[in-house]
Amino acid sequence: MKRTKLATAGLLDIVREVGETAVSVWWHFFDWLAQVEWRKLLIIWLLFLILSASLFHINEQIWGFVLASFGLKVLAGGKRKAELEARNAETHADEESIERRVVEARMAALQAQVEPHFLFNTLALIGQLIETDPPQAARIHQNLIDYLRATLPQMRAKGTGTLGRQIEMSRAYLAIMQARMRARLAVSIDVPAEMLSATFPVMMLQILIENAIKHGLEPKIDGGRIDIRAAVDGQMLQVDVIDDGVGFNPFSSDGLGLANVRERLRIQYGNRAQLVIEAPLNGGTRASIRVPYAPDIFAGSAK
Repeated sequence: MKRTKLATAGLLDIVREVGETAVSVWWHFFDWLAQVEWRKLLIIWLLFLILSASLFHINEQIWGFVLASFGLKVLAGGKRKAELEARNAETHADEESIERRVVEARMAALQAQVEPHFLFNTLALIGQLIETDPPQAARIHQNLIDYLRATLPQMRAKGTGTLGRQIEMSRAYLAIMQARMRARLAVSIDVPAEMLSATFPVMMLQILIENAIKHGLEPKIDGGRIDIRAAVDGQMLQVDVIDDGVGFNPFSSDGLGLANVRERLRIQYGNRAQLVIEAPLNGGTRASIRVPYAPDIFAGSAK
């Protein structure tokens, strides 16, 4: 019995060491992807494809590796850039601007995170549909490209963008979520064309939509609906994200995303902007961002 216990303990130690080694290798690979130049990564991909075609004949796996490493490179590069910016902002902030710099650094880190689960789940869905529904797989693949194309420039943006750019990114994101949730997610976007060029803080609309899906609709068995609306009230632009999900607890505190939205609005606009979370009479949640209405005369072609 004693020998059995010792053998079991030894086996557990080995499993633990293997697990720790695997985690360490994974994060070293992740850090390497964050630092390697795109040019070198392209050469590595090309060599893998050539070797696969000439020696191993496992093209599907190699293409899967290329696609997965591309997604990880986007994620790792953005995360590393955000961490460096945050570190630089905190190091060089003087007493007069430390609050603004720290909040902007925090928001930059939030902007730079392409949710790993969202990215991996989307890639996995594309892989499944390649076998069962190639046209749908192609549509989701294009939606993912559109989402990354709209998201990546905004990760590097400072200050504000336009409402049209936020809507463009949200459409691509919601198209992917509809492919995953199918009949459990309905979407309506009602934003007048003349408001698309209005200045609007980057990534904030995305945060409200993600919260609506994660906390409002996904916990609901039959899913629900998201409505995105925009209107001008006097000199204020109001953008609403409304869901008919499970609702929210008015006594609970904000999560990290909403807390950063509130803080950034305060830093950027003072008391001229606000985030309001409320429960409509017919249930669900309405999240509204109100900012000064400022159409960008140089963005007339914004979508």
